[in-house]
Amino acid sequence: MANNQATYKIDINELIFANKNKEYGAYKLRKAYNKYLTIAMWIAIGAVTIATVGPRVYRMLNPEEDLSTLRRKVVQITSLAEPPSIGEKKEIQDVEAPPPLKSTVKFTPPVVKADEQVKDEYIPTVDELKEVDPGTKTEEGVAGGIDYSLIEVEQKVVEEPAKKEEAPVYFVAVEEMPEPIGGIQAIQSRIVYPEIARRAGVEGKVYILAFVNEAGDVTSVKTIKGLGAGLDEAAMDAVRATKFKPGKQRGKPVKVQVSIPIVFKLQ
Repeated sequence: MANNQATYKIDINELIFANKNKEYGAYKLRKAYNKYLTIAMWIAIGAVTIATVGPRVYRMLNPEEDLSTLRRKVVQITSLAEPPSIGEKKEIQDVEAPPPLKSTVKFTPPVVKADEQVKDEYIPTVDELKEVDPGTKTEEGVAGGIDYSLIEVEQKVVEEPAKKEEAPVYFVAVEEMPEPIGGIQAIQSRIVYPEIARRAGVEGKVYILAFVNEAGDVTSVKTIKGLGAGLDEAAMDAVRATKFKPGKQRGKPVKVQVSIPIVFKLQ
């Protein structure tokens, strides 16, 4: 039966490639198919065997060490000296000890009180007051000490840090926006056309942001969109010198910032 199968296979290959060029690659591949399949199967079996048996063989050849038998490393901690200071050394100032004080006896000036509020207190005699000083409480001192009243107490005044002034808040939009007194023409009439811009023929529109307070005065200005050649400065000077009708919110004058277009045109 096996011989018949081999003959059948050989006949099939011969039949397929009969009257054909057998030097072509397909014929050789079909002839060597069984050989390559067998080699691939044994390679796969060997890889699986190594993957499963290999770790066990490695553990047998390299047994794990018993951690309990390892030597213990003893670390001895010692106190170290204070490291040298990197910064500047501060000198310690010697403070003199306070001088010995004289004994005092409690002797407060009499106060008029109701009978039920009066407490029995010891009143020192005149002879006792010759040896000790009167005070708010009785304290033992040193004979020949200094009188409390002769000690000068230095009082330090702690200055509070100056509070930062908060920047004023200017509204962007209100019910009644500020308007220049005399209209835009009042601002245009104050403009001095720079000579450099006149010679260069620079024309256009400059937008100035004016900050108007409750009195209608322009406190500060800045350029939103300029042209250069000295026109921005001329526009800001003209707006700064103009008096405004203050903006109002609910009938009350408020600080408002307003954008003003200034036109520069050569005659």
